Amino acid sequence: MGTLLIRGGRMIDPASSRDAFDDLLIVDGQIAERGISLEEVDETIDASGMIVCPGLIDARVSLREPGFEEDETIETGTAAALAGGFTTVGCMPDTQPPVDTRAAAEFVSRQAERANHCRVVPLGAVTKRHAGEELAEMGQLVDGGAVAFTDGKRAIANSEVMRRALQYAEMLGRPILHHPQNPQLIADGVMHDGFYSTKLGLRGMPAAAEEIMVRRDIALAELTGSRIHLMSVSSKNSVDEIRQAQKRGIAVTADVTPHHLALTDACLETFDTNYKVDPPLRTREHVDALIDGLQDGTLSLICSDHQPWSGEKKDLEIDQAPFGIVGLETLLPVCIETLLEPGHLTWLQLISKLTVGPAKLLGLPAGTLSPGSVADVTIIDPSAEWKVDASQFQSRSRNTPFAGRTVKGRAMATIVGGIVKSR
Repeated sequence: MGTLLIRGGRMIDPASSRDAFDDLLIVDGQIAERGISLEEVDETIDASGMIVCPGLIDARVSLREPGFEEDETIETGTAAALAGGFTTVGCMPDTQPPVDTRAAAEFVSRQAERANHCRVVPLGAVTKRHAGEELAEMGQLVDGGAVAFTDGKRAIANSEVMRRALQYAEMLGRPILHHPQNPQLIADGVMHDGFYSTKLGLRGMPAAAEEIMVRRDIALAELTGSRIHLMSVSSKNSVDEIRQAQKRGIAVTADVTPHHLALTDACLETFDTNYKVDPPLRTREHVDALIDGLQDGTLSLICSDHQPWSGEKKDLEIDQAPFGIVGLETLLPVCIETLLEPGHLTWLQLISKLTVGPAKLLGLPAGTLSPGSVADVTIIDPSAEWKVDASQFQSRSRNTPFAGRTVKGRAMATIVGGIVKSR
């Protein structure tokens, strides 16, 4: 595969707490110690003024294939991942049919190999058909390559089903990723239940719907001694509950999305369906609590929550349009704007949330620049200014609330296994 030398960059490797200007040598797809002359290097990348870090990892993205190829495919979704600086993504099982069998998990891996972009690891369904009633064949899913289990945006309301799922997942050494929400409390809801929902006459989704399920999931994790990961936490009280549970030694982790840090429910005054997400955008009080959770480590991951929808699906009345936005290609600049520029996090902390955190959650041998590790690397230009143009996205869908915004920071090169995939 040859040798690649990345010169003069600011190397940030949270796994080793390293933040220093240095060169990075890649030999035959692995990170190597410096030990060869420049004449022996096949390719050199000048990273002056750039940040060189482990390849970014998104623990959960919806790639829609099979069943919803009009929204996204594994090929287009992984191309979007590369453009955003991601070398690995976890593929959600919210397809048609769902990834609830070994064959379905293997299909995801095969399609990713054909696309030959970034790495894709399948996430298997917790229950058959995502119906929340009967457990999927979890052991067979692991045999098919599944690294974790989730029913996507469908909460598992039956506590006995969730208890048994946690027990099986723990025996298999895999976590469960859950969307904590009480289905009855958010039925037909459109946005956060509060001042703006009342003002706009839109049905609200109370924060209590999330908080109730967070408490239940923590209780079940404590009961079973199993691991649970709470996706897209959005409520102040949820962060407090998770923080206290972690202090008690309960194996609970959680993530947050960039749009829940950058936007509030006031955005819905425009009735723009690109602000309709699940869980809903909440108030500034909740946003501040999420930032606090990132700062103290309660929230160990940041995920894009990439939810692509074709124009004909998203361009409906706000109460009819589906929830979700595309996020892979805008995650970096939005995080820079909301977390780095105000001084809430350092670069080392931010990159940890995008590498070490997701790698640990999914049990992946990634997220490090240590010698001997696989050479998945992202090179970031932190000062690059650009205007978000959804028509130029690699993703098949364009549903973003950040279109037209001038942002700063971009992945300038994405290297997978020592091969420059995007530049």
